[in-house]
Amino acid sequence: MASLDTLATDYRTITESCGLLDRSERGKLALTGADARSFLQGQVTNDVEGLSVGEGCYAAFLTPKGKMLGDLRILDAGEEVLLDTERVALQGLFNMIRRFSIGYDVELHKRTLERGLISLIGPGADRVAGAGELPANENAHSLVSVPATELTARAIRTDVGIDLLCDSADTAALRSALEDAGAAPVAEAAVECLRVERGRPRFGIDLDDSVIPQEAGLNERAVSFTKGCYVGQETVARLYYRGKPNRQLRGLRLSGAASPGDELTFDGRVVGRIASIAESPRLGPIALALVRREAPPGTTVVVSGDGPAAEIVELPF
Repeated sequence: MASLDTLATDYRTITESCGLLDRSERGKLALTGADARSFLQGQVTNDVEGLSVGEGCYAAFLTPKGKMLGDLRILDAGEEVLLDTERVALQGLFNMIRRFSIGYDVELHKRTLERGLISLIGPGADRVAGAGELPANENAHSLVSVPATELTARAIRTDVGIDLLCDSADTAALRSALEDAGAAPVAEAAVECLRVERGRPRFGIDLDDSVIPQEAGLNERAVSFTKGCYVGQETVARLYYRGKPNRQLRGLRLSGAASPGDELTFDGRVVGRIASIAESPRLGPIALALVRREAPPGTTVVVSGDGPAAEIVELPF
């Protein structure tokens, strides 16, 4: 019960004030050179060349058949293009850049260990970070002076707050200053709960190399249908314009305990597997799963054959 009490307290912090989570383990790279943007334009799903300095986008990089090798955040910082990704996707991103950038004026810089990344989650994030002037659109970013310190960091707008990218040597001091300003450290479980509620899939948990972006509901956030060609575009465009995916990322309202990897059955047929799962203080046990279209929202499925029932729902919850 203590862990549930802690989860409830942390959840209240990130929904009512400002929680702090150190995400420095995320993979971080930078690209410099005259061709950095044009190179990325041909490799990822979103429109990199359409960005202005201080803007960013979310994108995926794919196999030639349109399956996801990873996802990433791309920030145009002027002299360099900053990339960050789930740690599980870092090697794939690194390999893609090294393999396909031959012949381009592009230099790759490793930044995972050189940069820290602290997430502020909640309505108080702007105040704590000193980022009140940052544009409201997601992935907008700029250098900020952290209040009451001599520290500077790059503030990045997220869907739930502000990320601060800093030199790794400053991470501990930055964290201490943010706590002094009112940010409360929270457990990752509470932040993950909010992510699941918002229906945001995570690569390595909900997404892998079997997933096409449209199946995971990523077209609006991650895919440009007006830019030029990129790896995997043919499959992505064909599915968007001519077809319907056989499965979609859905929410599950669970009636009892379940685990990641549990099968979902409907009329005796497996229609999906649980991926992310959370115990929401607001909604109870919930989960994300890629579910076949035979089980649309409103359908009740059974977990692992004889487990609890689960209602399929549209996202976000």
